[in-house]
Amino acid sequence: MSDDITLFHNPACGTSRTVLARIREAGLEPRIVEYLKTPPTKEQLRSLVAAMGTPVRAILREKEPVYAQLGLADPKWSEEQLLDFVVQHPILLNRPVVASPLGTRVCRPAEEVDALLPRG
Repeated sequence: MSDDITLFHNPACGTSRTVLARIREAGLEPRIVEYLKTPPTKEQLRSLVAAMGTPVRAILREKEPVYAQLGLADPKWSEEQLLDFVVQHPILLNRPVVASPLGTRVCRPAEEVDALLPRG
């Protein structure tokens, strides 16, 4: 089962570290993708967004300075363009993202991960 859980992780992020700890406390070891070192491809991002059932904007980290520098608040950007920006600037990916057989979501707050972990 643990092989079925993927955590897009930033070890510098307290919420991301807490989510990892909660997964491990459940007795699972996720596949960890340090997305700043190994950025997801556009296709991977597209799949994550599709699995979440949300627009690309829902995975953007609006507080990152590069978000403002690129003018990403402007609604002129298409979904494909926004995906391109995340590929070019992976720091824009809101974190942590967890994908499991029970769903995919940005786990912020950290307790959101509980719904993605198998019970008992």
